[in-house]
Amino acid sequence: MSNPRATSLLSIAGQSIWVDNITRSMLATGKLAEYIHNWSVVGLTSNPTIFEKAITGSNDYDPQINELLAKGIDGEKLFFELAITDLTKAADAFKGVHERTGGIDGWVSLEVSPLLASDTKTTIEQAVALHAKANRPNLFIKVPGTPEGLPAIEELTYRGISVNVTLLFSPKQYLAAADAYLKGLERRAKEGKSLRVESVASVFISRWEKKVNPKVPDALKNKSGIAIGECCYQAYAQLYASDRFLALQDKGARPQRLLMASTSTKDPSLPDSMYVTALAAARTVNTMPEETLHAFFDHGKMEGLLRTDGGNGPSTLAAMEKVGCSVDACALELQQEGAASFVKSWNEMLAKIQSKSAAMVK
Repeated sequence: MSNPRATSLLSIAGQSIWVDNITRSMLATGKLAEYIHNWSVVGLTSNPTIFEKAITGSNDYDPQINELLAKGIDGEKLFFELAITDLTKAADAFKGVHERTGGIDGWVSLEVSPLLASDTKTTIEQAVALHAKANRPNLFIKVPGTPEGLPAIEELTYRGISVNVTLLFSPKQYLAAADAYLKGLERRAKEGKSLRVESVASVFISRWEKKVNPKVPDALKNKSGIAIGECCYQAYAQLYASDRFLALQDKGARPQRLLMASTSTKDPSLPDSMYVTALAAARTVNTMPEETLHAFFDHGKMEGLLRTDGGNGPSTLAAMEKVGCSVDACALELQQEGAASFVKSWNEMLAKIQSKSAAMVK
């Protein structure tokens, strides 16, 4: 018998592997199909930075851009046409997974405009419109878990639209997102509506090290991201064992799954699949950038699963607090920086599309 792939072992252990990337060539060349059939990949995520690189880094989108321009479609509307074209094809590629897993996996994600991060009403309106336009049962709409995003998450859940909550950086932020999801389900339950509205809550991991390492002694360096993941899993396990959720589960609800995001290591001196190995956890998701997926597939290791009591996470976060590194303050900064980074990528992408468009019509 050949040695089992680490990706297969991770899947068997109960963590769903999603790939954090989409390009038109990934769809056209069969690479995504290869990931699905041989690499245990059961979902896909995207964000403004990923699309900015995909659209401006190749000529694959030029024919459709030209076609849309000829119809008078430009700017943000043009981008969403490009993105939905890709994501509906990806959703169709995952249709078998979605059906086989009863709707637990097989999802793809489309993010609302990051320019709407502080506009609850328009976020809801755009999310509803994008969900209807894509018209796929396995499409998540990504909404940031910012204070302004939380009411949108509740309202969209209430309306039966599946949400991937993004830009979460701490147990406190995670629990706020989970609370919004449960409030949406509770409103549906009062009206006798189906509670089968899937959701995930995406906690960003690797950005913690860059934020925290300069502020802590050597003994705490490169430990904050894993500790955040451990403590979020502890909160996740406790919430979905609570009376509040069990009452909803009895009516057909399923947990909003915890998703480990940003799991590539930014420091080349660290093992390239460090976060994947450390944050393996049952009934969760890990969405990996392609390079991390390749690394884990090639030489990754399984070393056990996260504990529901948080393992070493609580003591690590307590030690950070003791040396003056506030978890909540850092998480807020990271969330604000993440939102700003998506806005920057969004504006750069629209500017490059505009430039490319101008060149095409000359």
